[in-house]
Amino acid sequence: MSKSLPRREQAIELLRKNKCSPQVISHCKAVADLSLELANQLESRGLKLDLKAVETGALLHDIGRSKTNAVDHGMIGAQIAQAEGLPAAVIGIIRTHVGGGFTMEEAVEFGWQKDVYAPVSLEEKIVSYADKLIDNSKGKRVPIEVEINRLRAAGHKEAAERVRKLHEEITAALEN
Repeated sequence: MSKSLPRREQAIELLRKNKCSPQVISHCKAVADLSLELANQLESRGLKLDLKAVETGALLHDIGRSKTNAVDHGMIGAQIAQAEGLPAAVIGIIRTHVGGGFTMEEAVEFGWQKDVYAPVSLEEKIVSYADKLIDNSKGKRVPIEVEINRLRAAGHKEAAERVRKLHEEITAALEN
């Protein structure tokens, strides 16, 4: 694939080619739909966004789940996307969507390359946020408190706080 963005059908086919489960594909479609809804609302408030990158990144955000369901599925997915020749914007979305992002210190603890794995661009933040609002098992929208409480219960207080801050940032932008 070239550095151009694949159409929706091509992105879904890429998930299938990489042997993502039907459940993961369904989740990715739901996240893409919500991401586009949020992005369109933000654009209507005057923010400039790359809607195609949002859609493609959201569709492919969990492509790394074809190899693992561990926390590094975002990094593995970014490697798959890079090997497919996808643009940096999509690779960034995939790489930073997990858990509201990770600090450099957390990355080092995971044994990853020293870097920040947190969403920075608005496109990255939208997909990361939408992912937290779509239940993985049911593909349905859930209140953000469900994910925040899940993270806290699992002992991931910092991640829960990052997700809460992401929620506040996106909802504040939607209210302006």
